[in-house]
Amino acid sequence: MYGIILGLVLLMFLAYRGYSILWVAPVCALVVGLTGGLNPVEMYKETYMTGLAGYVKSWFPVFMLGAIFGNLMDYTGAAKSIARWLTQKLGPKRAIIGVVVGCGVLTYGGISLFVVVFVMYPLGLELFREANITRKLLPGAIALGSFTFTMTAIPGTPQIQNIIPTNYYGTTPTAAPVMGIVAAVLMFVLGVLWLQYRERKFTQAGDVFTEPKNREGIEIDYSALPNPFISFLPLITVVVTMNIFKLDIIVALISGIVLSMIICFNKFQGFTKSISNGATGSMTAILNTSAAVGFGTVVKTVPGFATLTDVLLNVPGTPLISEAIAVNLLAGATGSASGGMSIALEALGEKYLQIALETGISPEAFHRIASLASGGLDTLPHNGAVLTLLAVTGLTHKDSYIDVMMTSLVLPIVASIPAIILGSIGIY
Repeated sequence: MYGIILGLVLLMFLAYRGYSILWVAPVCALVVGLTGGLNPVEMYKETYMTGLAGYVKSWFPVFMLGAIFGNLMDYTGAAKSIARWLTQKLGPKRAIIGVVVGCGVLTYGGISLFVVVFVMYPLGLELFREANITRKLLPGAIALGSFTFTMTAIPGTPQIQNIIPTNYYGTTPTAAPVMGIVAAVLMFVLGVLWLQYRERKFTQAGDVFTEPKNREGIEIDYSALPNPFISFLPLITVVVTMNIFKLDIIVALISGIVLSMIICFNKFQGFTKSISNGATGSMTAILNTSAAVGFGTVVKTVPGFATLTDVLLNVPGTPLISEAIAVNLLAGATGSASGGMSIALEALGEKYLQIALETGISPEAFHRIASLASGGLDTLPHNGAVLTLLAVTGLTHKDSYIDVMMTSLVLPIVASIPAIILGSIGIY
């Protein structure tokens, strides 16, 4: 078991230093394998690669289609049109809420949070300029709208963090709606209150809006954007196809992709390039997550895993607490919500499903807690989405990480507590 802990600590340290998990994960798996008495060559070629390849086989279509959908919605201007309409309606007096709601609508509609960051930054900048709010709060607002309640909590979201548990618990994306809605409301309300509190503090200290040094890529030609109401249709199609008609997420995403091209057919010249960029970009995302899953497969194979399992499953209280701890720790170690949750469920999913059947706690509750927990410690400073967010906004960890941490790390963990209580007493 100490070998497993050493491998996890090394994984977290190297990920924090910014090294690619594509080589970090197998190196850390080697540490686990050697201390667990496995043959290193067989471990890598068989155990590690079987875990990696199995994950790619299961999830590559979802990653690829999701990336293509996001790229097309960005290229056609549909995502910008929706975001601009929402932020205009809420206005500069509600600048923070406008950014949060804009991000939330786009991510709930199935657009990748990475795409949402690029779409919302110039619109958020425009709102913050009019409201004279410091740019330091913009990453926190985007993180709250993109990395939290619409990623893991609201039932029916097509984000991968809500889809992965369906594979392990036999549930649907709308699993445990009461638990999810309660957690989502808490994240949204407490997050907005935190950002408004921070806005007052900054303003009192004389820290208000300043123009970014690099304005490249910020200006938008609003005259070329499609009608916002028509732009909503692909997002609505994805959510309705998956949750109302109960069709597979792959079918839902294809429906959204096709409709996004139909409503903006005048831009057909760029469709092929946009689809290619999405497909190519998805390779990095799926391989990063799969590399982490390969590490988890090795962990599950060594003798010490039985001891670790006993430790986790004997955490005092409901088994939902055990699952939340396991997913949070692994998401933090990998710096990835989907990666950490996939490792945890690959290793312990069968155990938790068995516990659900034995204790009478619904598998839906385990689904929702796994999803919620994946969106907690994942946003430690080395998280890829956090690094991208800060790079796009031109700000540093020193400038803005405290607000990113509060809105997308601390509050999701806090919001998981009432969800765990509800799940434990049979309210799903």
